[in-house]
Amino acid sequence: MGQQALEIAFHIGANCTDDDRLLKSLLKNTQTLADHGVKVPGPGKYRRLIRETIQNLKGAPPAPDTSNILLDAILDDENSRRLVMSNANFICIANRIFENGIFYEQTESKVGALTKLFPDAQIDLYLGIRNPATFIPDAFQKSKATSLTEFLHGFHPTQVRWSDMIRRVRYAAPDCRLTVWCNEDTPLIWAELIRTMSGLAPSAKITGGYDLLTAIMSPEGMNRFLNYMRAHPPKTEVQKRKIITAFLDKYAIEDAIEEDIDLPGMTGELVFEMSEIYDQDVNFISQMEDVHFITP
Repeated sequence: MGQQALEIAFHIGANCTDDDRLLKSLLKNTQTLADHGVKVPGPGKYRRLIRETIQNLKGAPPAPDTSNILLDAILDDENSRRLVMSNANFICIANRIFENGIFYEQTESKVGALTKLFPDAQIDLYLGIRNPATFIPDAFQKSKATSLTEFLHGFHPTQVRWSDMIRRVRYAAPDCRLTVWCNEDTPLIWAELIRTMSGLAPSAKITGGYDLLTAIMSPEGMNRFLNYMRAHPPKTEVQKRKIITAFLDKYAIEDAIEEDIDLPGMTGELVFEMSEIYDQDVNFISQMEDVHFITP
């Protein structure tokens, strides 16, 4: 791998923000990324391997050769400058998000263990966050809990602060670069996310930059949007996002962008309060000095 340290990009979630769509878009670019020295292995190459390695260590430091053994298994002896791995469950499964009444209690232990596996690499962490008003119902549905009370373990929905979890990520991995974005913004920033996670230049050609748009925009709107982009290529990301926003305003599929919250106890007043708190929290996160926050 030469003198330059291997870069490792870990997309660590959060749960219920992505459904592996980012990984699927990255895998569409396997050859392009390989040409730039970037390896995006399939999840079967590393998810179980890393999980079991961390579990077997039980908090103890890994042996000196652990990193090389893992990289040999994941990279297949390919000479890459950057390795990208994604797993919404890197910190925990949905069932354990509020374990012991603490929001992502395992943040420090899991992030710390993850980074210690590869002590010689430059590690970049990526985290998508989501409005707790939609995040909690979705995570509850994916959990094994029989009631919201059981799922939350005494934690009140209005107490969710992503900024607190992010602070703990920074504490556990102070030398890692951390990139954060809002799941609600992903249709506008999808291409930038793919390039940023891959370590590519903003001008690099990629496939799948509009993958999310096709899911939330009518076929007619998508067709018109692509024709417009070909006829009037935007000169900046800001211009491109303005065009996307304009077409979404006109051609968005309502059912695809509106999330129904159907959960006992989640009243309209509570949802409004949680959304207001989330907006304030996002504003706070965007001003955190040691966080790269991607915004439309």
